[in-house]
Amino acid sequence: MWGEKDKLARFEQIILPHKDAAYNLARWLTHNDHDAEDMVQEAYLRAYKFFDAFRGVDGRAWLLTIVRNTCYTWLQQNRGHEATTLFDEEIHAADSENSNPAVLALQSADRQLLRHALEELPVEFREVVVLRDLEGFSYKEISDIASIPTGTVMSRLSRARERLKQFLGDRMKEKA
Repeated sequence: MWGEKDKLARFEQIILPHKDAAYNLARWLTHNDHDAEDMVQEAYLRAYKFFDAFRGVDGRAWLLTIVRNTCYTWLQQNRGHEATTLFDEEIHAADSENSNPAVLALQSADRQLLRHALEELPVEFREVVVLRDLEGFSYKEISDIASIPTGTVMSRLSRARERLKQFLGDRMKEKA
C-alpha cells in the first residue's frame, strides 16, 4: 500500500507523539519504570508492524489499546496473580458517588499519597482511572481500548473511585 518511507513518516506523525501517554498507562499497569519502558517499546514495535492495518483517525486510542494488550499479556505471563481480581459485590459496593477522589487528590499537594492509592487498586480498576482521569478518554474510548462494555467502564470507574476515596480517607484520618 505505502512505501516503507511513507509508512515510517505516517507512523511518526500519527503514533509517535503519544509516547508519554503510552508510558503513563504502561507504568500504572506494571508498577515499574523499567517494565513500562519495555512494554512501550514492545507496543511500538507491534504498532509499527501492524500499522498498515490502522484505519482510524485516533492514533492515541489505537496505540493505547496495543499498550494495554501488551501489558496484560506480560502481566499474565509474569505476574499472573496481579492480572485480575475477582468481583465481590460486598467489597466493591459504592456507598457514595458524590466526589471524585482522583480529581480531588490530583488537585492537592500530596501526589505521593495518590500515587500509592492508585498502586493499591487492582489493575482493571487502575486502568480505567488512568485512562479517564489522567489521560482524559471518554467512557466510549475506554470501552474501545479495553474491549469492555461502556457500563463496565462506568462501574469499574465508580468502584475504583470509591476505593480511592476510602483509602485516602483512611490515610487522612491516620495523619490527623
